[in-house]
Amino acid sequence: MVGFAQKNEIKAAEKAMKAGDAASASSALEAVSGSISGADPKLQAQYYFVSGKAYADLAKKGDASAFQKAADAYQKVIAVEEASGKKKYSAETQQHMSALSADLVNSAVEDNGNKKFKEAAEKLYTSYKISPKDTSYLYYAASSAVNGGHYEEALTYYNELQEIGYDGSGVIYKATNVETGTEEEMDKTQRDLMVKSGTYKDPKDEKSPSKKAEIVKNTALIYTQLGQDDKALEAYKAARANDPKDVNLILNEANLYYKMGDKDQFKVLMAEAASVAPDNPDLHYNIGVNQHGAR
Repeated sequence: MVGFAQKNEIKAAEKAMKAGDAASASSALEAVSGSISGADPKLQAQYYFVSGKAYADLAKKGDASAFQKAADAYQKVIAVEEASGKKKYSAETQQHMSALSADLVNSAVEDNGNKKFKEAAEKLYTSYKISPKDTSYLYYAASSAVNGGHYEEALTYYNELQEIGYDGSGVIYKATNVETGTEEEMDKTQRDLMVKSGTYKDPKDEKSPSKKAEIVKNTALIYTQLGQDDKALEAYKAARANDPKDVNLILNEANLYYKMGDKDQFKVLMAEAASVAPDNPDLHYNIGVNQHGAR
């Protein structure tokens, strides 16, 4: 009887989806959600596949909470079919997951534009979890969280970036639009085709630097913001080991020591900053003022 009810509700959901009624589809599926874990793998995969499509459609129609539900459902399809060895829905599910990831990123861009940084960060993080190879989504999730002042969430994302060894360096492909005179970024294949067609000119390949130092620096600043000075110092030491000539890192560490009352170490680091940037008059002036205040 339970299996019969499950099949009926899934069929009802599929019929509702064909009619464009994702809300009715999700309601039908919710009716058997409590018992689906006991169903055979084939029925489970079908259930989660239809659920993913229903929630993805609701998300596109404005229900932001449905993004995560869609992602969870699609991932369960993959897990169930991997365990059973029967992959009826897996290939199509992967396609739907790619589309969902793109919708999430587009929605996050809109949220950032509307200063809804927390929502943007969560959507970008979900997109990363859907497609772990796209590690830049995790980086931008951290950036959105920082922009909104959500430091603990940002710290979680930055720590995960360091755990996976995120670097962020790469190549940016550019060319100038002949008609507008504007330099634009695009992928390499498209750029090369546009240049060959004559609609673009002056192709450039620019290397984007590693973001490792920036990530560790931001991690240290967040620890300072949260009052966790010891962890901030550890992060500064790691960042400076990666980029020993970054004057701002030296100054940030010096200021943290000053805040902690260690004026001797503060002076040592200020002297180090002066030796790294001997031709910076503003730096030397500020060092003089700060050291006077540290006496």
